[in-house]
Amino acid sequence: MAQFQLEVNKNKYSVDVDPDTPLLWVLRDTLGLTGTKYSCGEGICGTCTVLIDGKAERSCALEVQNAVGKEITTIEGFAENPTHPIFKTWIDLEVSQCGYCQPGQILTLASLLNEKTKPSIKQVEDVMDSVLCRCGTYHRIKKAVVKLVEEEK
Repeated sequence: MAQFQLEVNKNKYSVDVDPDTPLLWVLRDTLGLTGTKYSCGEGICGTCTVLIDGKAERSCALEVQNAVGKEITTIEGFAENPTHPIFKTWIDLEVSQCGYCQPGQILTLASLLNEKTKPSIKQVEDVMDSVLCRCGTYHRIKKAVVKLVEEEK
């Protein structure tokens, strides 16, 4: 075990965990931030996505020791601004079905929009294709993303 200082959702935490513990388990089990979901455990499906310094990262594949000194934003932190255009569009278009992948979908999109304010539809599709949706709401996710991107133009 080792002591790590983390900044999560603009709050500072001190955690005592093994250095190779995936950030996902620190967020969920140690800090109680269960909005970040577990799925594949290998960084493939995108369900566990969080923002690290504004960029999407798979928290199941990121050791906690590599998150020290970085700004971590989970879906709980992102949701502190419920009027964010992504949330408003998600709600307006009733995107979520089961909701399990939605934190990963939303934070992946937020990361893209942090990097490119006006991405092409192809760029959006390439990035969003990296997040698996098990209940198949891809058509609603795409509709929301297209609306958001078109409104930005």
